[in-house]
Amino acid sequence: MPPLELSAGLLAVFTGTVALVVTVATHREHGDPGVRRSLELVGAMPSSRARDVREAELAVPFADRVLGPVLRRFVAAGRRCTPDERMQQLRHRLDLAGNPEDWDADRVVGLKALAWLVGLVLGLLVPATFGVDLAPTVAIAVLASAGGWFAPGAWLHQVARERSARVRRDLPDALDLMTISVEAGLAFDAAMAQVAHRTEGPLAKEFFRVLREMQFGASRTEAMRAFGERTDVVELRAFLGAMAQADELGVPIAGVLRVQAREMRTTRSQRAEELAQKVPIKIVFPLVLCIMPCLFIVVLGPAVLTLLRNFDRAGF
Repeated sequence: MPPLELSAGLLAVFTGTVALVVTVATHREHGDPGVRRSLELVGAMPSSRARDVREAELAVPFADRVLGPVLRRFVAAGRRCTPDERMQQLRHRLDLAGNPEDWDADRVVGLKALAWLVGLVLGLLVPATFGVDLAPTVAIAVLASAGGWFAPGAWLHQVARERSARVRRDLPDALDLMTISVEAGLAFDAAMAQVAHRTEGPLAKEFFRVLREMQFGASRTEAMRAFGERTDVVELRAFLGAMAQADELGVPIAGVLRVQAREMRTTRSQRAEELAQKVPIKIVFPLVLCIMPCLFIVVLGPAVLTLLRNFDRAGF
């Protein structure tokens, strides 16, 4: 075939293809408006849905969007390393700590796993940066990782201990207010509400919780027993047990409250005397290790310097 005819044939095929494409495009553009609108909606739905999903994802805080999946992985790792009995102990410890906001047993074990990894990495990198040998580096890494694993539990234990001390300190005043309210003619639930509204701290929050549980249908005895399970304060447990027993036996509440308030005040005075008796023993160690050396330096330092100067002049 001559080159001229071949070129003309290829040009004809190209021109036909372009004409076909233009015809189809024009037909789609000027076709049925309803069909065209339907096609546009169908084509727009995936993009709008994707845009809505993206906006919803961006509305989530950065910590929940990025750090949440990482924390869930650490939670899974911590759960594998924590037996069920220890999980029950953590839940009880959280109850003693007042159930801090956004904290549960899973988050605690996840934080323990994360702290273990951070301690291990720091224990390996920091000594290596300063040129420490391999054996001390491994020992430091083991100690750092162990400290990271037990640090969240120690923090939770300290929070629970401080909360129990606050409850023990506020209990006598709360019982006095409750006794005055009952003797003034209020019912026990109303007296408890007065204590919850007029005081602050963990004891007031627990009284609020008891009242809320009673509003949800629990009996007073059940709510108080549940309150006793959420605390390790012996005096509070004794008070809750006495009130539950008085409620079951029909004993007058005012008399029981008066006796309990008097016992709580006596217990607080005895505890204060006990703490005062422990002060001389506790002050021995800072006195011997910190105060006495400074006192010796201030008092005997000039005399020692004078004595050394005289020895130098005498030729000794």
